[in-house]
Amino acid sequence: MENALKEDQGESAIKEFVKNESFAGILLILVTIIALVWANSKYYNSYHHLWHEIKFGLSLGTWELKASLHHWINEGLMALFFFTIGLEIKREVIAGELSTLKKASWPITAAVGGMLIPAGIYIFLHFNHPEYIKGWGIPMATDIAFALGLLSLLGDKVNVNLKIFLTALAIADDLGAILIIAIFYTDAINVAELINAGIFLIILVAANRLGIRKPLFYAVVGLLGVWMSFVFSGIHATIAGVLIAFTIPARPKLSERKYILKLDHLLSLFKSEKPNDKRLLTESQAHLISEIDKISEQAHTPLQKLEHDLHPLVAFIILPLFALANAGVHIKGNLFGLLFHPVSLGIIFGLVAGKFLGVVLFSKLMVWLKLVSLPEGIHWRQIYGIGFLAGVGFTMSIFIADLAFKSDELVQIAKVGIFAASFLAAVLGMSILAFGRSNSTKTPEMDK
Repeated sequence: MENALKEDQGESAIKEFVKNESFAGILLILVTIIALVWANSKYYNSYHHLWHEIKFGLSLGTWELKASLHHWINEGLMALFFFTIGLEIKREVIAGELSTLKKASWPITAAVGGMLIPAGIYIFLHFNHPEYIKGWGIPMATDIAFALGLLSLLGDKVNVNLKIFLTALAIADDLGAILIIAIFYTDAINVAELINAGIFLIILVAANRLGIRKPLFYAVVGLLGVWMSFVFSGIHATIAGVLIAFTIPARPKLSERKYILKLDHLLSLFKSEKPNDKRLLTESQAHLISEIDKISEQAHTPLQKLEHDLHPLVAFIILPLFALANAGVHIKGNLFGLLFHPVSLGIIFGLVAGKFLGVVLFSKLMVWLKLVSLPEGIHWRQIYGIGFLAGVGFTMSIFIADLAFKSDELVQIAKVGIFAASFLAAVLGMSILAFGRSNSTKTPEMDK
């Protein structure tokens, strides 16, 4: 009974997560359209001025930290986005879809395939061009919010197991993208600053071990210690967000059993209290409710509470702001010339063909080796659809494009390629899932 309750709660949490990501994805689509229209209208100058020319920040004597709004969003707010990703990854590894080898093997393998083959295609196309080849990491990314937002448009036509698979695949993909940014998209490293960051991370880990659970402590040490050190280290500051997330406590102060016993006791006391027949609680009732709040706080894990509190901020404010500031590609000249530029073509082939081949072929390999089997209600045609949807790179692809290219022209070309690839991948994936579903009586084996 208890296990069944836990499974129901887990499934409910996954459904809630997917629902939130779906709404966020739809919002991202709308904001992207607004950014594109704004950047290609007569108001383009106001768009460029707002995001790139207005500078603000901090200064103390000779020390100064000022940058454009675009820079603060990409370096600062996106660190909070990566912090939330770090919380999601830690949760999934501890007790989610990546918590056991059996659960994790398929989405992680599919994610690896969905990163290696797109990168391989891009490198093959630009092997002899040192400036273009720097963009090899761009087609490796999957935008979880965008992909789930599109998937939600199909409603009940999509099996919940398919949504769970796409979510787990995208989270594994995010981890891969984070490693790529940290290792390959770093120009010069300030070792002293990295040592500082390491010291503050050790302090956070020690605080976790000592039972310190206050989010404010981790926020202050993380921001002033780890994040600031990364800002001056040469490694992208968003990586600090992920590392800080891994130090957040994931254990409740009060065990589930003790919580239930204490809650039952307090509820029985509350029931036995004689009501005062007024709107206000009695002093004793108010005290008991405060005690219930206290033990409920102790039964919660800081990791899950932070993730729950931050997710709306990230999904509905930070990511839309990022899209608004980065998706406004001002198209100058011939659109077809931009689309057929080698960089754009490499991204399109990588995200559309590469992602599909990587996800599907590596999934087929896992099934062929009998390491996994397709979940109930999922057929290969649906996996083909997911393979294409994984090619919706958008947020992470744009983020990596800004790191990969120093030339504004190449960044703009890369964004055109990302938009075209994401649109094509979305249309192909949605079409297969909407119109190419297998007969419900078919077994996965019959649909190979």
